[in-house]
Amino acid sequence: MSRITKRFADLKADKRAGLVAYITAGDPNVEVSYQILKGLPAAGADLIELGMPFTDPMADGPSVQLAGQRALKAGIKVDATFDMVRRFRKDTGDNDTPILLMGYFNLLYRRGVERFCKEAAAAGVDGFILVDLPPEEADELKPHASRVGLDTVLLTAPTTDDKRLPAVLKYASGFVYFVSVLGVTGTKSATEEAVRTHVERIKRHTKLPVSVGFGIKTPDQAAAVARHADAAVVGSAIVDRVKAGLDEHGRAKPDLVPGVLAYVKALADGVRGVRKA
Repeated sequence: MSRITKRFADLKADKRAGLVAYITAGDPNVEVSYQILKGLPAAGADLIELGMPFTDPMADGPSVQLAGQRALKAGIKVDATFDMVRRFRKDTGDNDTPILLMGYFNLLYRRGVERFCKEAAAAGVDGFILVDLPPEEADELKPHASRVGLDTVLLTAPTTDDKRLPAVLKYASGFVYFVSVLGVTGTKSATEEAVRTHVERIKRHTKLPVSVGFGIKTPDQAAAVARHADAAVVGSAIVDRVKAGLDEHGRAKPDLVPGVLAYVKALADGVRGVRKA
């Protein structure tokens, strides 16, 4: 059983949904980013998405794009991202919290997919969310990822109809990521009724947990998603808190890390306040 599968089984046993927290690796620099990463589980993040900065982020909204630019300017590379995960596992002794790498398939393609998967697994990564990898191309990733125990989380959208869903779910493992609004990250929010309708529809096709993201900014919104989904995913709003903790020169102010983690705790409290039947 993968770390991701076990975490969702534990959440189900605890009769609650989870919080998936996204940060961009290396934003605003490697050390501050690592301090945030290290503090996320204690703040209430049940799973962690670690964004891999990319020069052409076509699916990211302004907040995540800027975070990627800050990280690239700070010199973050794929190897440094692996180092962050490796350091997290070693320093904290946390071998339970799943960490997924989120980003673009080109980063894997350039390094070699098989090599990338082996290095990610060795560092302590649990899976991938690759926003530009269509299911028709998942054969390029899935065998290499599965061989080293990495899950492949695929994305669905409101436009992914019942005819299309089986093609997506064929390659999905760990959980299904439902992008609740069309467009880029962090720009709009879905209604609770829309979330309920789509989660119920996806669950008619799969036994995998369904996580819902894009546009969640407040503890109340996270709680609304938690009433219907297996996890709420928050990214842009957390990244915005990182930005808010920078001074006019782009340097981290002393309260940046505690401020970000306090915000994550508020989101986690919102999610944990919803009890499942």
